[in-house]
Amino acid sequence: MFLEQLFIRNISLPESVKQAIEAKINAEQEAQKMQFVLDKERQEAERKRVEAQGIADYQKIINSQLTDKLIQYETVKAYKDLSASPNSKMIIMGNSKTPILLNGN
Repeated sequence: MFLEQLFIRNISLPESVKQAIEAKINAEQEAQKMQFVLDKERQEAERKRVEAQGIADYQKIINSQLTDKLIQYETVKAYKDLSASPNSKMIIMGNSKTPILLNGN
């Protein structure tokens, strides 16, 4: 005679076994959490590397094309825009490279 099926219900485990199972589950969850945090930090580090490389590339391009005349032209454009602002009233550009902004107040 062979036993083919056996249904077991309401098994009560000793408290020490229950605690061991819970501790193992908690440890596995903590390990998964730490792996998630590490993966997230690696992705953030890679994002920062890509951003830094983009900034470096931008600076190389700008530095290769930047001349004193271009800087002077951009400065004049910026001061022109600034002079149109309601906060400034007059720009005096003398012999110095820095203009003087006078406020009407």
